[in-house]
Amino acid sequence: MIILMINVKTLFILAIVCIIAVSCARMFSNRGTTGDNRMLTSYSNVNVEEFQTMIADPNVQLLDVRTPEEYDEGHIAGATLIDVNDSTFVERAVAALDKQRPVAVYCRSGRRSGRAANLLSAQGYTVTNLNGGVMAWQDAGKTLIK
Repeated sequence: MIILMINVKTLFILAIVCIIAVSCARMFSNRGTTGDNRMLTSYSNVNVEEFQTMIADPNVQLLDVRTPEEYDEGHIAGATLIDVNDSTFVERAVAALDKQRPVAVYCRSGRRSGRAANLLSAQGYTVTNLNGGVMAWQDAGKTLIK
């Protein structure tokens, strides 16, 4: 009976150790991923002021990843439109953007541009995302052009 109790305790402890090991392995293997398991590559999120300073540099490529309808309602001056929801987004972006120059990307709220930033950085671009998107831009009193 004592041997059986020791074996049960040993198995229980071993099970706990295995659960912890698997949890740690998953945690470290998921570093840099989103909740839906898309791989995050490196890009920066910046606030409106930092974004405005960045896009003032003529070397920076400004990319709007919203729909054409959203773009026509108002966009940041100098932005190129490539809809991230278009199935050819990556191909179109690679054809239009220079990998040697940084890319500043935005959308309405920052979600789609985060996805675009992931896709672009996976292609080797240096990408900065506007945190909060056009909504944050307008909330900060910045203008859009039509």
